Amino acid sequence: MSEVRWWPATQGDVFSLRIRELRTEQLGRRLDILIAGCGRGGGIDLERVETRITGIDEDLPVLRAALEHRADLDARFLGDLRDAPLLPRTFDVVHAAFLLERLRHTELVLDRMVNALRPGGLLLIRMRDRASAYGFCDRLLPGWCRALLWPRFAPAGAVGPLPAIYEQVASREGIHSYCLMRGLMIAEDYSGTSGPALRGPHARLVRVACKVVARLSGDRLPATRDEITLVIRKPQNHFARLI
Repeated sequence: MSEVRWWPATQGDVFSLRIRELRTEQLGRRLDILIAGCGRGGGIDLERVETRITGIDEDLPVLRAALEHRADLDARFLGDLRDAPLLPRTFDVVHAAFLLERLRHTELVLDRMVNALRPGGLLLIRMRDRASAYGFCDRLLPGWCRALLWPRFAPAGAVGPLPAIYEQVASREGIHSYCLMRGLMIAEDYSGTSGPALRGPHARLVRVACKVVARLSGDRLPATRDEITLVIRKPQNHFARLI
């Protein structure tokens, strides 16, 4: 894995930069982009880049309501992402931001998204790390408790609460293993801290709770990071693998 760039945090908007580089590689043609998890909001700076953007997400009331305010999608699908209408080799970029940790059958959904990527395309992932103190607390709390605490702890405007499933692939070890088995190349790997409750009105209390969990776990569940950001490339050659 010596080719992977390991940085402690993103330097600027790395996703936008990689998409612009891909556009240059494609001689400036239009890029077809899939936003997986579009209901959560947020996006990528694509100014002066010609794109066609498709959004997919689960059909949950809170996500459906949030999507009403998005005007940047050319097409959208809400429902079971295993059934999303994703044709093979349709997209140049798949952007999945904080989606994987809230899905069941995550690897099946990932397989569909990877299959929809053209050779040489980019899979851009941001996800909450199940192997962090924040991720541990998030998945430990029962749904009713998360629903009760969300309005008090989340920052204004945050979409949620969303499911906290955290299958094994929602970790650095899990996603690296997935990419190795599928012949995908991880080009960049970053760590960060961005949990919603760490940006809310009781952020200090949440930080203390995460530090307690980290200490009790012998720092196996670190409190200093909870986010994984990955730039993954689908090789032009299906049989190419990163050794």
